[in-house]
Amino acid sequence: MNRIDKLFATKENGVLSVYFTAGYPTAGSTTDIIKTLADSGVDMIEIGIPFSDPLADGPVIQKSSTTALKNGMSVSLLFSQLEGIRNSVNVPLILMGYLNPVLKYGVENFCQRCSETGIDGVILPDLPPEVYIEKYRTTFKKYGIYNILLISPRTDTGRIRFIDTVSEGFIYMVSASSVTGIKKGFTDEQREYFKRIREMNLKNPLLIGFGISSHETFTEACKNARGAIVGSAFIKMLGEKGFSKENIKNFIENIKSTSKVTG
Repeated sequence: MNRIDKLFATKENGVLSVYFTAGYPTAGSTTDIIKTLADSGVDMIEIGIPFSDPLADGPVIQKSSTTALKNGMSVSLLFSQLEGIRNSVNVPLILMGYLNPVLKYGVENFCQRCSETGIDGVILPDLPPEVYIEKYRTTFKKYGIYNILLISPRTDTGRIRFIDTVSEGFIYMVSASSVTGIKKGFTDEQREYFKRIREMNLKNPLLIGFGISSHETFTEACKNARGAIVGSAFIKMLGEKGFSKENIKNFIENIKSTSKVTG
């Protein structure tokens, strides 16, 4: 069973996924961050592949991508760093990025290396589902790699139903029609969107991303989905405080708090 499926089969609610950019804050910090996140109780980890033109990302993630590229991070280097990661980390690992670096690396080579290093899924926001089905799905399935798709408040009902038939593992539910970033809370419009999607009873689990930066936003997201994804707030912390096991553990504790999340 894919580790993503296993996670959602065993954890009903309160799933915490954390995104960070590979090669940030330093070229050699990637695997240490992964291991520390796993040790800190994170349920799933999304490893960002830095790209020079990250259209869906806000300033925090854009800055981390620029720094990572200057640090020499690449798809090849990332896979080299991930060698042996499964000796110490059991949580699902997902690569998230843009299609261009994957095409340059070669889709089959990319999927093969994902399989060899223990990557469970991939999120490529600029890969249309139709193109995935036509050109790449066979290759992804050959290597057992899930392709996780996104929906947003602008995605109409018919499109959401279609995405639900194509996405694997879960659906990334973008909380707002904007770039990534840190928000203080959700608007009434967003809450109506969450309610609308929840009532569709989709077959795939939902994780809410974009704007999850505190225990409060994480808890509210978990009332409307199986869990949430934290990205910009974590990267901002790394940029301000630097990498240390203590800083990461404190950050995760503050997101999860001691309060029980209920659905």
